[in-house]
Amino acid sequence: MVKRSKKTSKSVRKKKAAAPSKPVKSKPRSTKKVTRKKAATSKKKVAVRGRPSALLDTRVVHCGDCIDQLRSLPDNCVDLIYIDPPFNSNRNYEVFWGETKEKRSFEDRHESTQAYIDYMRPRCVELHRVLKKTGSFYYHCDWHAGHYVKVMLDRIFGQSNFLNEIIWKRTHAHGSADRFAPVHDTLFFYHGVRGHMWTSPLQPHDPAYIEKHFKQIDDLTGRRFQPITLTGSGIRKGESGLPWRGIDPTQVNRHWAIPGKIIKRYQLAGDSVQEKLDSLDAAGLIYWPKGGAGVPRLKWFAEELEGQAIPDVWTDIAPISANAAERLGYPTQKPLALLDRIINASSNPNDIVLDAFCGCGTALVAAQNLGRQWIGIDISPTACRVMAKRLRDVCHMDESEPLWKARKTDAYVVRDLPWTIKKLKELPPFEFENWAVIALGGIPNTVQVGDMGIDGRIFPVGTKPEDQHSMFAGDWFPVQVKQKKAGRPDIDLFEAVMEREDRERGFFVAFSYSSDAEQEAANFYKRSKRLIKLITVQEILDEQHVQKM
Repeated sequence: MVKRSKKTSKSVRKKKAAAPSKPVKSKPRSTKKVTRKKAATSKKKVAVRGRPSALLDTRVVHCGDCIDQLRSLPDNCVDLIYIDPPFNSNRNYEVFWGETKEKRSFEDRHESTQAYIDYMRPRCVELHRVLKKTGSFYYHCDWHAGHYVKVMLDRIFGQSNFLNEIIWKRTHAHGSADRFAPVHDTLFFYHGVRGHMWTSPLQPHDPAYIEKHFKQIDDLTGRRFQPITLTGSGIRKGESGLPWRGIDPTQVNRHWAIPGKIIKRYQLAGDSVQEKLDSLDAAGLIYWPKGGAGVPRLKWFAEELEGQAIPDVWTDIAPISANAAERLGYPTQKPLALLDRIINASSNPNDIVLDAFCGCGTALVAAQNLGRQWIGIDISPTACRVMAKRLRDVCHMDESEPLWKARKTDAYVVRDLPWTIKKLKELPPFEFENWAVIALGGIPNTVQVGDMGIDGRIFPVGTKPEDQHSMFAGDWFPVQVKQKKAGRPDIDLFEAVMEREDRERGFFVAFSYSSDAEQEAANFYKRSKRLIKLITVQEILDEQHVQKM
């Protein structure tokens, strides 16, 4: 493992210690700096120092499929990757955005687990390629497909490069009809082929732990402490085996052993062990049992605790409550504290952080606040607009091309927001069909000919094909796409498709519809009770099609 930095522990309160004849100078505990500088804390924003690489643009939000943008990035260019892709959970999210009250449907499901893995695999291959050889990778998922994701990631990143399966308690206990209630998410943590950067983060000890183990109160300072031993196992022939204040440790097969960090912390005066013990006693740092009998012990103060290492089960980061200030209404929004921990642990200031499924931008906000460079990618135009507003409101950044080009640290840009009608008309027909079907949340055909009048299929929430390899299995709705204004003959042909396939609902996409086409769709429903939803390209661009669906 490559350690590039080490987080400085909490400074101890200064305290004077003295030998019988000479005061002992107090000194804050020192820490060794392993590399550039320690990671920033989540409570303090750190200024971003321009672009770290001439090969890579940062502070950019890209709208589109991440695989396209990843393929444009050079190899080994990103220090930390965190992704929270759509779970294979068969859930449908209907949400009113706090910004626009726009109703938006999020279908974070695929027609089968295999389809989900097939979708994620090429994207993870690209993520592995752009990750630095000393980088870190976090994949956030839940129980629905987590086991399959782990197998996939082992093959891409290497099983030997797997570090942790982190469990985050994302919600409170709730009832479940026939099983134990699922309350956690999983994060799979991998490092690059040459190790990874690690800041050795610590967290405060539980107050209950302090209360239980630090029961003694110092008479002079009122501080809590725990008496700990000043001796070590075994007999030593040197000065550490000699008596002090009439107490001979060798009688119980032990020797004097003052912790080295205590000697360094308090700069204990004296050359011999006995003189250093005198210095500790003169400074009030030795605990004598009541009545003067028994072996003296060292006062270990609670405030001198360095904190405890963070385990792989995270129960101290609460989910976002309904009344939380950071809540945006995004259905899968993660708390900022979660990303603060990951970014602090696995990157240094000015490192590059990439989130290829960045949703409402929590990783980007955390990276910006902590002084990291960042790149965000998301396929949803709504999500890109939400995160852009969040960067403005929370990070006080300017969405400005001129300022961004001037390398101003408070500027960012958003790329590739929804295409215009003009650009869509210029697309090759097959590409346009794919765009329209994917925009509806469906699965486009892989071939252009022989599609039997069906350009794509939408699988309803909670259902999946009986055969994961067949596009015709299971319950589904047909999609027909026309790169023009649709007329009645187009609707007539689609009606035949719906009757042939015995479908109760279908979706038709076109730039516009003639009045005859609209009337025929209405008449078809009256005759057969089969519903054709007519959706325009403009409605997709404006993201108003969900209400029709």
